[in-house]
Amino acid sequence: MDASVQERKNEMRKKAHASRNAQENKDQLSRRIVGAFMALPEYATASTVMFYIDVRSEVRTRNDLEYALQSGKKIVVPWCNAEGELELFHLESMDELELGMYKILEPRLSLRALPEKQVNVESLDLIMVPGVGFDARGARMGHGKGYYDKLLEHARSSTPLVALAFECQMFEEIPVAGHDIFMDMIITEDRVIAGRGRK
Repeated sequence: MDASVQERKNEMRKKAHASRNAQENKDQLSRRIVGAFMALPEYATASTVMFYIDVRSEVRTRNDLEYALQSGKKIVVPWCNAEGELELFHLESMDELELGMYKILEPRLSLRALPEKQVNVESLDLIMVPGVGFDARGARMGHGKGYYDKLLEHARSSTPLVALAFECQMFEEIPVAGHDIFMDMIITEDRVIAGRGRK
């Protein structure tokens, strides 16, 4: 990627992190955002749904994971392996999570290798995606490591990618590269934005 684009992205990342850290009422706004996600028709019809587990100042999902687990759907969460790749875990109870290395809630070490707990990305019917910054086209900026891009490129093209964000994470335009994946939808505390998706 062009160095000046990389620089712009880094500036935007700093700004987005600062805004997100300063965001007030995170719990309250997060409930509104996750509530809107769970009210989507796409959620109603999905059998297998991936939720992310919030880290630091991201839109908080853990408060609503309990409800999702009672919904009768197969709930899946990602975790990062030693190679820096995301793997998927079938979550059946909040007790299956523990605090990992960076104080991040993740599936218990003892459960990760169980075959019945491993999930293939192609089996997902709906994918919830975190991010640092977004624009109204559905362009997404992550932490720059490409974890989610690598995972999402293997998802079924018919599976909606829905990002959660606070309004303070929305930008006029996120610089994109060829490998960047656009979201089908972004949900903030104020609106549901239709993105370009993977056309």
